[in-house]
Amino acid sequence: MKHEKVDVYGQIANNKRLSFLLAILIVLGIGALGYVFGYTYHPDLAFTIFIIAIIFAMLSSIIGYYYSDKIVLKAVNAKKAHPVNHKKALDLLEGLCIGAGMKMPRLYIIKSPEINAFATGRDYEHAVIGLTEGAVEKLDKLELEGVLAHELSHIKNYDIRFMTLVSVLVGTAVIISELLLRNFFWRGRSSSDRDSKGAGIIVIIGLILAIITPILMKLIQLAISRKREYLADASAALITRYPDGLADALEMIKTENKGRMKISKATMHLFISNPLKKLGADSLFSTHPPINKRIRKLRSM
Repeated sequence: MKHEKVDVYGQIANNKRLSFLLAILIVLGIGALGYVFGYTYHPDLAFTIFIIAIIFAMLSSIIGYYYSDKIVLKAVNAKKAHPVNHKKALDLLEGLCIGAGMKMPRLYIIKSPEINAFATGRDYEHAVIGLTEGAVEKLDKLELEGVLAHELSHIKNYDIRFMTLVSVLVGTAVIISELLLRNFFWRGRSSSDRDSKGAGIIVIIGLILAIITPILMKLIQLAISRKREYLADASAALITRYPDGLADALEMIKTENKGRMKISKATMHLFISNPLKKLGADSLFSTHPPINKRIRKLRSM
């Protein structure tokens, strides 16, 4: 079966544009929530409370930025790769880094028979790639090279930094939504608010936003995650010049994995495929795009 050829560089550029557009939508949603929450708490404090929310988001971003690698490694119980036992993976990673002009990230191994991998870290200097034992043992040279190139692409494209920011923004939106709902149900509105028709309209809008925003924000976050996976696939094809290597690895993942890795749900979006469930159909609530679509895109490059 012949596949229609696609422009790899065009796919990368398109995915970057869509990802940043989705991130902007999250920021706009937080702005709307912050203003409404401030207004319903006290109209004169609306702007001040909004600024406090932004500062809180920035502080959370800084913590996630500087400690993301340590937090993730501990969460997945990864151990540093052994220079002898994992020589094949270390040599492949070194070769890819030389070809891509990148500093070699630290390599860690997760004790699991399933085939999976992840990348984390704020920049090249603090980057980490994790591989499961199953990936090291079951994938051949070209397949493992494709998986490593995919994770290197996340580092090269600064996906981890970007997704950390998005996660913090989504968390901030959820916190503001909860505070807004509690303010509605426990504080009530002052008599001056009740006398103002305009204030009443804002309160109604705020209540609607408080209910639907967490859901919309999560959907946007998941959409960004799926786009970054497509981007990393395309970037990996550029690094290896052999997209079939990663496509073959994804075929193995589809066949071998059972979705039984023992990790936190908070880290599942970092992996090359969802580690907590059997791969299935496309869904708005999926952290990863359908694996069959990813394979088709790679085969067409």
